[in-house]
Amino acid sequence: MTRSPSGIHPLDHLVLPTRSLDTARARLNALGFVVAPTGIHPFGTQNCCVFFADGTYLEPLAIGDHKAATKAIAEGNVFVARDRLYRDGAGEEGFSAIALATGDAEADHARYVEAGLSAGDALSFSRAFTDTSGKSDSASFKLAFASDSKAADAFLFAVQRIAAPKTDRAALQDHANGATGIVEIVAISDVPAEQHRLISVAINDQAADAQGGAFFHLPNAVLTVLDAASFATRFGIPAGAPSELRFAAVIFSIRNIDAAASLLAANAIEHDMSGNDIIVQPASGQGAAFIFREIQ
Repeated sequence: MTRSPSGIHPLDHLVLPTRSLDTARARLNALGFVVAPTGIHPFGTQNCCVFFADGTYLEPLAIGDHKAATKAIAEGNVFVARDRLYRDGAGEEGFSAIALATGDAEADHARYVEAGLSAGDALSFSRAFTDTSGKSDSASFKLAFASDSKAADAFLFAVQRIAAPKTDRAALQDHANGATGIVEIVAISDVPAEQHRLISVAINDQAADAQGGAFFHLPNAVLTVLDAASFATRFGIPAGAPSELRFAAVIFSIRNIDAAASLLAANAIEHDMSGNDIIVQPASGQGAAFIFREIQ
């Protein structure tokens, strides 16, 4: 799933920092997700992803090698540096970044630089990917980073898949909770209007900044920016500490709300029902509020 620099970028994945992948894996399994085998980055971080049929995914991210991560930061690795900045400010559990699919990360990097919103140098890397059968292949990526200097709690980046692994993800996308994809991401801001330029540049939608409003329509999802009071009213969840921009909630499409609620109850996951939504508050290994919405 990619878009050229001339089109609005779709959602690719979400980055969810965690102290421990074991904790994240246990929590996500209890929520009814299939979790992929651990992936190792060449710069000290590691992940255990949750893939969806719509092509998006969650990336729980932990530090596997602190020495390598520190070295990467010293060498200008923006991905690891921003992860460190997030953990230092917001803690080890959370939701730090949105990744957007692109066909040309270098062009995105140039746009971010021109707009004065580049978070640093573009990054290219490769890592091994393993499916549930144990088959492994290599995946290669190029990333370009956008951020506002005042918004230390969040960043966005464009990700270009240079080489996709030739593995079968079907089993990784068959979730017991019936989740098929991500339909909305919700952010909180003390000054929502001031986030319009950053987001419009990151997603490559020049009209979004001029239009204003709380909603940014990607080709495959909606990014919503609310003030703290509006967030608390909508979801019945405390908004947390003040922030220029903090990603706070993920809304998933599911096939059957009753089946999903039964699974959560059986696994002793506290949740609230609200219309066609099941709301699960953040917990260790689950750095954002998860909302499961029945969509026929």
